Amino acid sequence: MAANESIHLSRRERQVMDVVYQLGQATVAEVRSRVPDPPSYSAVRALLRVLEQKGHLKHRQDGPRYVYLAKVPRTKASKSALRRVLQTFFEGSTEAAVAALLDMDSSKLSPGELDRLAELIDQARREGR
Repeated sequence: MAANESIHLSRRERQVMDVVYQLGQATVAEVRSRVPDPPSYSAVRALLRVLEQKGHLKHRQDGPRYVYLAKVPRTKASKSALRRVLQTFFEGSTEAAVAALLDMDSSKLSPGELDRLAELIDQARREGR
């Protein structure tokens, strides 16, 4: 998946991808049962086919059904999406993005989380990142 592909998913496509990532693999019925205000069965099938054409999903046949799996591991897809957000909204600045996250009211970090972030920063320094 190219770095900018993840940003071009519709809200419904993102919902479908979230279900596939959560379950590891999913059928049309499983996706439909887990998305909010689900569209018709045929609409979900069409969404899965579009995501497959875009290169986000692949399928395997299990009897009469298709089972869909992500082509890219969630960690790789999330890093790609985050790189795009950094470029688009923060001019590539990790510092600016982290500062914005820490400035949000909803980002109340526990002392343990702050310690873990400090450890990650120390590790990045040691590794020259």
